[in-house]
Amino acid sequence: MSATLALAAGFVWLIVANVTAMFPSKDYHWSNAYKLIAVGVPVLIWIGWTNGPWWALAFLIAAASVLRWPLVYLGRWLRKLIG
Repeated sequence: MSATLALAAGFVWLIVANVTAMFPSKDYHWSNAYKLIAVGVPVLIWIGWTNGPWWALAFLIAAASVLRWPLVYLGRWLRKLIG
């Protein structure tokens, strides 16, 4: 039962993230991205714990496609930090 709830929570997170991205925002959705990350990380852990790493990886890829700009900036920051 909890495996189904974890996947349902992941799908709800993806729907909320996509609907949030459709509305205009003055700060280019950064405040929404922080909130989605704060909720998405526990959901990712829950999915991985109950359904296994493959479902967690699928959710991570789907979440990364929604939150791609924070990942781009993280990559740039890490590249600057290392290089």
